[in-house]
Amino acid sequence: MRYLFNANPLIIITAPIIYSLIVPLLLLDLFAFLYQAVCLPVYKVQKIKRSDYIVIDRHKLGYLNIFEKINCIYCGYANGLLSYVGELASMTEQFWCPVKHARKVKNPHDRYWDFIDYSDADAYIGNLKEQQNKVKKL
Repeated sequence: MRYLFNANPLIIITAPIIYSLIVPLLLLDLFAFLYQAVCLPVYKVQKIKRSDYIVIDRHKLGYLNIFEKINCIYCGYANGLLSYVGELASMTEQFWCPVKHARKVKNPHDRYWDFIDYSDADAYIGNLKEQQNKVKKL
């Protein structure tokens, strides 16, 4: 309880807003599961192992109090889920539209650097299948 009494009141006031994001995160998780289960097999795109992205283990640290452990569980889930969904999105982008943007993108995913240059129609026509094969089950 000392943790709560010593906390900045604004942190306590904003905590419900942060934790209310669990609802859209759970919905995102459900829809990502459905997308991977239904759509990826149709496109013959390899599936992603969700557990490689969502790692929840910091709550086992003995030096954290109960509130810090709950925060660690929440952050591990939220950030892992967003990484997992980002990987699904990058594979989808590589399959359907592996073209770099005309303007600079801040912090693009790792696949982006192998995409076809924005105005290179010949490369797009010649390399689309190659780009798709990079994410397909072979």
